[in-house]
Amino acid sequence: MRFLDGVPHFLFFTGKGGVGKTSVACATAVRLAAEGNRVLLVSTDPASNVGQVFGLTVGNTVTPIPQMPGLSALEIDPVQAADAYRERVLAPVRGQLADSEVAALVESMSGSCTTEIAAFDEFTALLTDDAAYGEYDHVVFDTAPTGHTIRLLQLPGSWTDFLATGGDASCLGPMAGLDRQRATYAAAVAALTDPARTRLVLVTRPQASALREIERTFTELTAIGMTDAHVVVNGVLPDAAGEEPLAVALRAREAAALAAMPASIAALPRDEIALRAHSIMGVAALQTFFDSGEDAPPEDLPSVDPDLREAPLSDLVDAVEADGHGLVLCMGKGGVGKTTIAAAIAVALADRGHDVLLTTTDPAAHLAETLQQAVDGLTVERIDPVVAIREYRARVLATRGRGLDDAGRAALAEDLMSPCTDEVAVFQQFSHAVHESRRRFVIIDTAPTGHTLLLLDAAGSYHREITRQMGESPQRFTTPLMRLQDPGQTKIIVVTLPESTPVLEAAALQDDLGRAGIRPWAWVVNDSVAAAHPRLPFLRARGRAEREQIAKVRTLAPQVAIVPLLADEPVGHARLAALTAHPSQLR
Repeated sequence: MRFLDGVPHFLFFTGKGGVGKTSVACATAVRLAAEGNRVLLVSTDPASNVGQVFGLTVGNTVTPIPQMPGLSALEIDPVQAADAYRERVLAPVRGQLADSEVAALVESMSGSCTTEIAAFDEFTALLTDDAAYGEYDHVVFDTAPTGHTIRLLQLPGSWTDFLATGGDASCLGPMAGLDRQRATYAAAVAALTDPARTRLVLVTRPQASALREIERTFTELTAIGMTDAHVVVNGVLPDAAGEEPLAVALRAREAAALAAMPASIAALPRDEIALRAHSIMGVAALQTFFDSGEDAPPEDLPSVDPDLREAPLSDLVDAVEADGHGLVLCMGKGGVGKTTIAAAIAVALADRGHDVLLTTTDPAAHLAETLQQAVDGLTVERIDPVVAIREYRARVLATRGRGLDDAGRAALAEDLMSPCTDEVAVFQQFSHAVHESRRRFVIIDTAPTGHTLLLLDAAGSYHREITRQMGESPQRFTTPLMRLQDPGQTKIIVVTLPESTPVLEAAALQDDLGRAGIRPWAWVVNDSVAAAHPRLPFLRARGRAEREQIAKVRTLAPQVAIVPLLADEPVGHARLAALTAHPSQLR
């Protein structure tokens, strides 16, 4: 593994969701600890599964890994971080300020922006607080999927620039703490942009979309000064998979994707890791993860025999269509195929003659690449954070700035430059898409789980504020959160893969949604090897490993659709339409 040569203090693993960042990061931490280093493994993903890989609860405090001396882990939990952050801000002012002022401060720090700031402050402490973390030889970051991570790594510079202009933001707490934060953010920028201290590892699968994603990441992070980068291509189908048609087609697709790798990342140092027949869970599996030997299952492995065609995606489309209009949200961990499933449902409804809006809240979404062409009856949009922020700032200046003098307008414009406005701007465009579902079908491809939960937190904050303002008023109102909670208006589809970690995370997502009063309508198990009915041992082994997870999904989900792993990538109108074809049409 070339990326392990001359490892600096900080290692960042990033890439599209589902490419195996956590496996690569955990295996790296285990390797470094085995060499005698003191290592801290940190997850910045709100939907972290580092604890699941090691078979223990990690959470928001540094937790030693018993099976691996020298290795500890930490998951930055946004909710716990926000609670601790608010207490740090409020504790010094209780008893010093009037109750009404304390209440106003609490209200100003109740939204998703504060949640992001709190998690971000924990992240910057890892980069700058030698007193707390200086004992470690290496800090290994398993990051959230790309869009969330780019924002996280850009935030030190964004907040430094904002505070340098004299800007203030209520979610940062009292002004007394801003000088300290200014120095901390500047030190974080220095650490991130120093190649002697920080290395970026771009993890990808041998797939065109995943390779485009790391190109985008590399371009954006190079722009902020992160220059020491390596590429790791994970999950390359080994020769042990044999020569059956599915394996041959997958291998050819991988070779074509790697041959067409964008030039900017093709020039970087590169390592390849073979796909394994079994899940990578536990220290023993992680210790052999980088080994070059092939994972060959026994030749006499029984075939995968259950008929999984009893749960076609077409059944879900039929049920969605029966309502005549409405909102469908595809949710789940990054990399499980939310974009593909959302696009397939939208294409099917448009092909049946309906007016359909397909949009995405994912900063890293690739709807255009998935569809490849226009479809009659289908409108495709993207909630672009940059556009959303620009339009939001212009709209607020035009309304709240009306009647202000030049100094007042300048102060308002400065306040709107705070990174805090980003979530609000995206939420407003999301609300518009939700509103559109009253008259047509709206299919939303959401961002990976953690980012989506922050968006739903914004919906909850907005709902609470509207409810407070309306008070006892007899006037009826409907907030976006109320629409999401109403199964007659919204169908939540949880998308997962038939693997232990994605299923665990999908179950956790379902629990989180339940606490917000939102209940999933169905689950989709995507890219099932078992449903593709492979013939040879390697893929049969992967298929057999799925059966337990599919059985678990059936106990959790109100209804289930299972989509087989396909020899050809499901892009373009024809292949997307085939995903939702009735089984009788496929025979």
